[in-house]
Amino acid sequence: MTATTSSLLAPAAAAEIPPEMLDAMLSRPAPVSPAEMEALRRLVAHAKQDCGQSRRVANFLLAWWNAGTCGGFDLTDLWTVDAEIAADMVTVFALVARHSAYPDTLVPELQAAFEALVHAWRPAQG
Repeated sequence: MTATTSSLLAPAAAAEIPPEMLDAMLSRPAPVSPAEMEALRRLVAHAKQDCGQSRRVANFLLAWWNAGTCGGFDLTDLWTVDAEIAADMVTVFALVARHSAYPDTLVPELQAAFEALVHAWRPAQG
């Protein structure tokens, strides 16, 4: 454990957490994996279509983009999409949780795709 890491916690708290766990908690997340990137690209492609599942996928992605203006995501919508789409949503959800970043920050080349989704599915905002 580094001096910086140990100074972030009170001495009693630092003693309770194994050094390797503490370093893992405070380190940067792993980069976006090829599987995560493919799941994200498939979801963006689904969201560009015009069907019920596309609307649900767009809601999921736009909740990540800006839930305050684009709306949230109803988790029960996972029940209404194909299993493959739901699996991709779970993959991207884990990616979002691990990185704590908006899509345009995490994958800048997808900014235009997300802006297009806003225009397509939230025309009043785009």
